[in-house]
Amino acid sequence: MAEGLRYDLPDEVRVRCDGPVRTVVLNRPDEFNAVDVNLHRGLATVWRQLAADTEARVVILTGAGRAFSAGGDLDWITSFLGDPVARDESIREGAQIIEEMLRFPLPVIAAVNGPAVGLGASVAVLCDVVLMSERGHLADPHVAVGLVAGDGGAAFWPLLTPILRSREYLYTGDRIDAATAVQLGLATRVVPPDDLLEEAQRLALRLAAQPTEALRSTKRVVNMYLSQALAGPMQAGFAAEVVSMQSTEHRERLEALRDRTKSR
Repeated sequence: MAEGLRYDLPDEVRVRCDGPVRTVVLNRPDEFNAVDVNLHRGLATVWRQLAADTEARVVILTGAGRAFSAGGDLDWITSFLGDPVARDESIREGAQIIEEMLRFPLPVIAAVNGPAVGLGASVAVLCDVVLMSERGHLADPHVAVGLVAGDGGAAFWPLLTPILRSREYLYTGDRIDAATAVQLGLATRVVPPDDLLEEAQRLALRLAAQPTEALRSTKRVVNMYLSQALAGPMQAGFAAEVVSMQSTEHRERLEALRDRTKSR
């Protein structure tokens, strides 16, 4: 790590340093890395800190335990029903996560070790290379709980996969298994579970050995297409999601889901 640099992050986001590789771990394993206020804030702030680490060349993003990320923490999301300030802050941070990932200069490899749901799926798909465990799957269940899929899915998936294919999954929230995700263009390739982190590390070291400026500039050019295409849909998506957060239907579905989850 660059001399004097220390990562200032909540415990829910940890950074491991291994030569030129930084492994970012979503760290709420007992909750399947569901995104709460601290994990959300960590995801919004980690990218600038990684970019300031002058010895870093490649980043691996993965989840602790059995999941990549189970999406939004139900207690945290439910708190927005009575706290519009926290709700609006979550939307601001959500936009920051996507913007920071799109402008981040280093290649990022997602090692999707289990379910990647909601924001978890969006973050995974925003990475440069998406390696998925055979046990992993993607899903965006926003609509099922009365929300607009504004934090990535509705805006981002149609850039990567045929709209007719992505619509069904966005409208229903159905799971996309690892092999189907590759077929659709939402993942790069499937890896046996026991080999996932080793394969991610092997690829990371290979990318770290590439000429630094050529690799960074190539990523920057590629991401220009994404940033330009996403500008309008992302802004509209977040605005629509805020409106849907205030709906009676969302409140009813979210509270019912939380009650079912707690009764298990």
